[in-house]
Amino acid sequence: MRLYPAIDLRGGTVVRLYQGDYAQSTAYDNDPVELAQAYEEAGASWLHLVDLDGAKGEAGENLYVFEEIATRTALRIQAGGGVRNAQDLQRLHDAGVTRVVIGSLAVKQPEVVRQWFIRQGSEGICLAADVRRAEDGSLHVLTAGWTEDSAIELNAFIQTFQDVDLRHALCTDVSRDGTLSGPNVALYQDLVTRFPWLQVQASGGVSSLADLQALDAAEVDGAIIGKALLEGRFTLEEAAACLPSA
Repeated sequence: MRLYPAIDLRGGTVVRLYQGDYAQSTAYDNDPVELAQAYEEAGASWLHLVDLDGAKGEAGENLYVFEEIATRTALRIQAGGGVRNAQDLQRLHDAGVTRVVIGSLAVKQPEVVRQWFIRQGSEGICLAADVRRAEDGSLHVLTAGWTEDSAIELNAFIQTFQDVDLRHALCTDVSRDGTLSGPNVALYQDLVTRFPWLQVQASGGVSSLADLQALDAAEVDGAIIGKALLEGRFTLEEAAACLPSA
């Protein structure tokens, strides 16, 4: 299982949200570029970056941070937040992003994103499914920085892109994100079973090495780790050591 240390940015500052709520945001003193360099020194090969301002449709300085990290590290960068058109997609690639994460636009304009998959190939784009359980028990995909419920069910959303060489999909259980309450392993097990051709990345709730081992046992392809690293629950070296395949 591949480990993706995560850095979420708001106004160029490292932050973590609680359950995707912008009103419950914790800021950290870490310089984002130095933090990325520390993750690289700890053995990371990939970094997951999120432009929280962009996700809400707000302009900010986060793209400059992306560029600085790409310039000052050899990390492969997976990043998203606010991709609304082809120009945004190109700007991220120009900033040094290896794989662009696309969520809201894939919900609202799936045909546009389908064409991007056809032109860009499967390695340059990661589909993002940020989900919350609805009253009827189904998992609905959220948009606009997790602030709007699309009413589209998770499995149906993924199937929309099944025939255009979708390979990477990041799924965040928003109810677990930033809570350190443990990942929704059952959710990821179901995705791996339903879509065996898909490389699923788990996001939200990782708090311990045991959580990572549970995701690895579920045959998840990757795990996003944010708050647990920032708050010293374990180190990236410890995480890699407990996962022989990391």
